[in-house]
Amino acid sequence: MGANHPKQRVALVTPSYAADFERCKLLCESVDRFVSDDVDHYILVDDGDYPQFSKLSGRKRHIVNELDILPSWLHSIRQGFSKSSRKMWLSTKTWPMRGWHVQQLRRIAIANHISHDAILYCDSDMLFVRPFETKNLWRKGAMRLYRKDNGINTDQLDSNALHFDWTRSAATLNGLSTPVFPAHDYINNLVTWRREHVLNMCANIEQASGRDWVSAIGRNRSFSECQIYGAYADGVLQGEGHWHAAEGLCQTYWSGQALTREGVEAFVDGMSDNQVAIGVQSFTNTAPEVLRYLLAA
Repeated sequence: MGANHPKQRVALVTPSYAADFERCKLLCESVDRFVSDDVDHYILVDDGDYPQFSKLSGRKRHIVNELDILPSWLHSIRQGFSKSSRKMWLSTKTWPMRGWHVQQLRRIAIANHISHDAILYCDSDMLFVRPFETKNLWRKGAMRLYRKDNGINTDQLDSNALHFDWTRSAATLNGLSTPVFPAHDYINNLVTWRREHVLNMCANIEQASGRDWVSAIGRNRSFSECQIYGAYADGVLQGEGHWHAAEGLCQTYWSGQALTREGVEAFVDGMSDNQVAIGVQSFTNTAPEVLRYLLAA
């Protein structure tokens, strides 16, 4: 793999929210433990969660309030009267959106507020468990792009129908023709994008839609930022500036019962040599403390 040129700086970016605070804190500890580079880490949160996450800020860790990176016309409200009630984001330009929609918008928006060459997106319910250097993401100036070739196919139509909708909307947003399935899957919880491509992607969406990129994306009932970027990188740019990797850097436990210490050990033992992180989805209810021993190993 090519050397990481001094100008090829990579920022870590993590969208999170209050219910994932302890998991996000664990991710931060794992970054400090295993990521050898002196990298900037940006945690993107909504306005209501900003005070809580500010506790995690430091010299190279920055907590970013969505009010500073998203349009002022996008407003969040709670659906109930308690602090634990779910929030929705409303505007006259988009469908009503939930937190996971807006997290995706934040991931795109941050590109306009940093100066790094590339962005490594880390979900808040994952953690690094092996040493990792960002220079390994580059090959002769090209950035790694996760792509599972033909990973979205008709065999998944019943169980993963949303993936088809995400892929179609990604093509439309980028001004591409309707995709033919099977299609490539770009979705993973540890992915890298070139910042300049993100900015150009937003401009391309605006040109294709005649709207600002936030409202253009938000007018879709569901969307995937990973599929949108993949459609731009491969469909518009024909892969320019990227090299493709079929294996994710993170092994993920997507569903099932909460993992025990023994279950975590077995899961880690199943990692490939090239994987550096694990993701344990928060809705499996696996306690963060069950994972903490990995940081001392």
